[in-house]
Amino acid sequence: MKTEFTLSRDAFGKLNLVDAAGELHENVSPVRAFPIQAPLSGISLVNTDGKEVGWIDSLDQLSAANAALVREELQSREFMPEISRIIAVTSFATPCTWTVETNRGATDFVLRGEEDIRRIGTDALLVSDTHGIHFLIRNQFELDKHSKKILDRFL
Repeated sequence: MKTEFTLSRDAFGKLNLVDAAGELHENVSPVRAFPIQAPLSGISLVNTDGKEVGWIDSLDQLSAANAALVREELQSREFMPEISRIIAVTSFATPCTWTVETNRGATDFVLRGEEDIRRIGTDALLVSDTHGIHFLIRNQFELDKHSKKILDRFL
């Protein structure tokens, strides 16, 4: 099943959708239904009122141009560094500062409490810092031995 709409950007860089009936929906935003477990599937296109005006079962269903626009828009809105290694923590009591290596480089952040580490499924973890930034550990069991040892103290 192909998705029945076209996407374009206006002069201000906002994403617009023209549906199958020819109706223009200005300034739409893609919102992932399952951002971690199925990031390329189940994407809702919502208007400024939060009303859904389009649905994407899978980005593979879109034309290359439409898929590129959706990916661009998602990347500009979402910021979730993925932790690949835990280098050090200042203390095993919270709050403490974590030094980690991510897909966006090394960084430090403050973990307020153990409750800021949430399980997502069986393998993934979502770690929130004091500024509300979410760090993803896609598979806690694939971390190196040192990282696992540190992480186990907080789980």
